[in-house]
Amino acid sequence: MLDSRGRIAGRNRAARRLTASASDVPPSWLAEAHRRHVADALDPTAGPPAGLLGDRSFEARPSPAGDGGVAWWLFDRTDLVRAHETVLETRRRADATSGLFSTLLSSLNVPRCAEVAARMATDHLAEAAVLITPPAGHRYAVTHALRGRRVVQETRQIDPLTVPGLDEALRGFPPVPARWINPDAIPAWAIPDGFSGPVGSVLVTPLPGHGVPAGALILLRSDTEKGFSPEEEVFARLFASRAGTALSAARLYSEQTSITGTLMRELLPPPLSRVHGVDYAGRYRTAMDHERVGGDFYDVHPGPDESAETFVALGDVAGKGLDAAVLTGKIRNTLHALLPLASDHLRVLRMLNSALLTSHHARFATLVLASVKRQDDGSVRLRLTSAGHLPPLVVRADGRVEEMPTQGTLVGALPKVTARTVETVLGPGDTCLLYTDGITEARGGPLGDQLFGEDRLRQALEGCGGMPGEAMVEHVQMLAGQWLEPGSGHDDMAVVAVTAPRNGGPAGDGASAGAGGRARRTA
Repeated sequence: MLDSRGRIAGRNRAARRLTASASDVPPSWLAEAHRRHVADALDPTAGPPAGLLGDRSFEARPSPAGDGGVAWWLFDRTDLVRAHETVLETRRRADATSGLFSTLLSSLNVPRCAEVAARMATDHLAEAAVLITPPAGHRYAVTHALRGRRVVQETRQIDPLTVPGLDEALRGFPPVPARWINPDAIPAWAIPDGFSGPVGSVLVTPLPGHGVPAGALILLRSDTEKGFSPEEEVFARLFASRAGTALSAARLYSEQTSITGTLMRELLPPPLSRVHGVDYAGRYRTAMDHERVGGDFYDVHPGPDESAETFVALGDVAGKGLDAAVLTGKIRNTLHALLPLASDHLRVLRMLNSALLTSHHARFATLVLASVKRQDDGSVRLRLTSAGHLPPLVVRADGRVEEMPTQGTLVGALPKVTARTVETVLGPGDTCLLYTDGITEARGGPLGDQLFGEDRLRQALEGCGGMPGEAMVEHVQMLAGQWLEPGSGHDDMAVVAVTAPRNGGPAGDGASAGAGGRARRTA
């Protein structure tokens, strides 16, 4: 009961248990509500006045009493308030976990994921966090985070047994309850630099991954902070499961990227340069701009010394993309295994044909093989063999373009392979150009429906006499690319140039070799 002056005039038994019996001053929130009620200034749409008495929450409802006093009935709503706060806290943590998951999945870099997870753990769970990922050998990647500080990452040797529950967490076992961990037992390496005060409470939880543990998370609070409640331990496990999933996805992506990169290095054409006094240059473009490998390939296998021939192969597997690239890799590996027989082109082609016919692939391939040897006078002798492939073109230093009359059947389709080998000599400044049909079948032009064709290629090469091989292959691929209609599809393109350097021998020898370097049939 409050009188007209706002002082306590009486209490029932329940009120006496809540308030100091000697005081006649009500709580401030109730005094303000009484003043507004007497002045008829209470807002009926604002709900009943509410506040604390001790550690419990009440709402007050007035009823008139005699002598201008007011009887205030107090209704205990502590459980309702706590339930509401629990719902809000649960929603906040769910939002934080969702935000964590989105942030972590935005990066597929393992160190970056570990950094974000440790930093967000200090934002939502503890003053400090230490994230440990599975070891590489005997060393662990350790991420230290301290609230408001920069995250520090290092790789070091640690003993998981020095932190209670850490060894089990790294192996994926359920977390040890925080109340079972002695804070004084935490070693110095598990406490980030700058941590304020002694450790008051510790929580160690595993980071579950895809089939294997993704690591463990150590959460630290100083002795001035409250310990981890059961609800916070549940939230920490949920947090760790999301972080572990993201870390595991990032690790899987890194492993797959590494594997893909290793395989790509084996499938990509090699860089070319001068070998045994002969210049080699190559260019490669896949049918799809977003892909790095396809169905075209080339290889240059130097002989053991300058007296031996260098073996060159350029080919085109039927199809495009990764499936064609897989067969391309098998052909290149088979040709590499057949290098001891490289002097006999027909035998190499027949053995390759047998290997392809016994494989599960239904694809075929066309190839052109070349055996290259520099002679004492500086000229370069070539033996060329085509297996269903476009004939090589020789560009003389004076601009003449000659087609090498080699021909044969493709490999991987028929039980028997036939081929004809021709020989030619390159004088200083002469180039032999090997190319795939992606160049000649580039479709475009004024109306977008014309092939670039062999005639246009020869005409373009007539102006390339004496040009370095590197410039020639770049020029050819540029012309084919410009011929293509923008946005239209095209086949894989591969070009290789074998060039006799201009400084390869005396001028007279070079002139006679260039003038008399006609091809002749040898097989």
